[in-house]
Amino acid sequence: MHILVVNDDGPPSNQSSPYVHSLIDTLQKAGHTVSVILPHVQRSWIGKAHMVGQTLTPTYFRPGTLHEDDGTTSERPFNDEGEEWILIDGTPASCVQIGLHHFFKERGPIDLVVSGPNYGRNTTAVFALSSGTIGGAMEGAMSGTKSIALSYAFDSREHDPEIISTASKLSTRLIEKLTQEWPEDVHLYSINVPLRKDVQNNKILYTEMLQNQWSSGSSFEEMPPEEDDHDPNTEEQMIREGGEGHKKVTRKVHRKFKWAPNFQDVRKAVTDAQKGDGWEVLQGNVTVTPLMANFWHLPHYSGEIKLGNNDLKLQSHQPSKTLHALVDCPDEYVQPLVLNVLRSLEGFSIQAISSMSDLQNPADPVLQFTAYESLDFEHAMQHPRTSQVCAYVIRKALIRKHYLSNTVSTWLVKHPDSALASHFRPCVHFELDFAEFLDEALVDAWDLNESMAENEQKESSDQKNWWILKPGMSDGGNGIRLFSSLEELQAIFEEWEETASEYIAEDEAEDGVGESTLEGTQDSSPQGNAMTSQLRHFIAQPYIDPPLLLEAYGNRKFHIRTYVLAAGALKVYVYREMLALFAAKAYQSPRHSESSEILDLAQHLTNTCFQDEASKSSSVHQFWSLASPGMPADWKERIFQQICDVTGEVFEAAAREQMVHFQALPNAFEVFGVDFLVDKDANVWLLELNAYPDFKQTGLDLQDAIVGGLFAEVAHAAVTPFFGSAERVNPQMPLVRTLDLGRG
Repeated sequence: MHILVVNDDGPPSNQSSPYVHSLIDTLQKAGHTVSVILPHVQRSWIGKAHMVGQTLTPTYFRPGTLHEDDGTTSERPFNDEGEEWILIDGTPASCVQIGLHHFFKERGPIDLVVSGPNYGRNTTAVFALSSGTIGGAMEGAMSGTKSIALSYAFDSREHDPEIISTASKLSTRLIEKLTQEWPEDVHLYSINVPLRKDVQNNKILYTEMLQNQWSSGSSFEEMPPEEDDHDPNTEEQMIREGGEGHKKVTRKVHRKFKWAPNFQDVRKAVTDAQKGDGWEVLQGNVTVTPLMANFWHLPHYSGEIKLGNNDLKLQSHQPSKTLHALVDCPDEYVQPLVLNVLRSLEGFSIQAISSMSDLQNPADPVLQFTAYESLDFEHAMQHPRTSQVCAYVIRKALIRKHYLSNTVSTWLVKHPDSALASHFRPCVHFELDFAEFLDEALVDAWDLNESMAENEQKESSDQKNWWILKPGMSDGGNGIRLFSSLEELQAIFEEWEETASEYIAEDEAEDGVGESTLEGTQDSSPQGNAMTSQLRHFIAQPYIDPPLLLEAYGNRKFHIRTYVLAAGALKVYVYREMLALFAAKAYQSPRHSESSEILDLAQHLTNTCFQDEASKSSSVHQFWSLASPGMPADWKERIFQQICDVTGEVFEAAAREQMVHFQALPNAFEVFGVDFLVDKDANVWLLELNAYPDFKQTGLDLQDAIVGGLFAEVAHAAVTPFFGSAERVNPQMPLVRTLDLGRG
């Protein structure tokens, strides 16, 4: 290319213009023809100004040794064939005009204007709107020539030639790349390169220009008045005019002001925003901001730019895509978080709709993020490539406890070495409508009957094996009970049936109707509020005792709530930010109780639904922040790895062995709340999977950090890839299983 180089720092100088010679040398070595026209002195902070009424006169400059101040200046052109730069007693914008239209015509048309490299960053609006470097590029754009403003953000005024050379080589490659792929709607680019060692290994990112302002007052400092700062002749005239009979003339103070901006204003705006061009440069990344010649940035340019050896294609270089979004979360806690995430998606223009009927074209891209019952699955089935829903139509194999038990047992028959064999307690599944038929319901429950028979032979209660009873379709901990004998189990169901009769009697008094079954009733016990309308299917499992107890938390039992994303057909991700949910009271093994009747379930149930607000504040903690004196340093990482292994395995088991009861669709995704218990040996046990988990239990303090972060990762892993953007890999949401179910 034929490249015109201008700047606002003037000719090479280690004091005021230390970078321009290195860039020109690098561009020339890359094979480009470089014509140079610069202001003859420093012209920073002058923007795109021209000096009206001034006749501009060029001088001529011959560069000397790289990084040495030994160049030669002449009032007249040099007569030999050596390299010659033009110096103009004007502004950067004037240099562009004169360079484009009056010099260098013998070298052919100019393909590109490069203004810079500036001695310092040009990030944020405060710098950009006054920058002579950007002003020069703006003048080039206004003249119809592709233009790039280049700035080097230094951390030290000790100019390391090696670091400058690396920045120049990187800049040259980036300039070439952007010029080759120049889109029609970009008038100029503003590039900022941090002068840091190995900058070539850092990210190159499209960024917006941060909107900021001076916030601490004037950018000028008033200088103290000087007593002798006046003209003696004027002073004598003033004295004479104030002679006898006349009022004394008071001389007004002659005021002076020095340019003294408070750059801490810029720094504070950048650190407060934690995004935009200034923030990314602060992190050591190279920024590219596409601009129109009116100081508007183009927000649809986003993502990272890869400078591969062979592939110079931009990672993200398309106009923003319109995505219609129907967002009506059943949980007010979640709704604003989802909306904020969607609005911040780079490369997408979100159009909110209130119903699916708002779509002008049924084939328009649309995301449905609503309650399960409100999802228009029919539309999603009819438009599998443009309509995405936030839940799978069928996933009973995972979220119903009795189905989950069957999923695991079926998988283990074919895969006895699966991680599920040592991380999921085998279950007994049975159905029951009336307590009197319990014996019949347990006819095939061989393991349970055998365990109960063994307990009858044990003299001491601390030798007995305890089991946990869970309704197959309940949630929130409803209906969970512990038992160690068939008599205790019978008593649990009889209690529920008796409570059911009381409610039905009340209904009959009011309505004259009712039926005495386990369905349609509720246990009003403070230990569980079991909705017996959901208590037809039950599972019983050996109780995990003792669990891991942490002294710092009062030796209370806890379980780990993990958020898992299933996307398409099928990828499974585990969100690294997890919760530790503690029981209300210190744990006491049921082996120390004579019977289930005197158990305090507040020692055993870790679901915070049963706790008042005061208790919840001390029961919900970030897993990675748990204090654990005496535990191995890596115990949390080992637990997280177990969780990842088990999660991937259970989703594969459901997808491959229970295809009727878990149908993974390519245009669906879902976030599950998966619960794990850790035993005293730090082994992880899968408890259950929940659809539409209760995010409110996270609390307000952790709302943005955990739940907000979760939905941001969900959007990047599931939503934007479905609608055509590249998937973003993030260690906060590791991919734990990828399956090809032939439904893509």
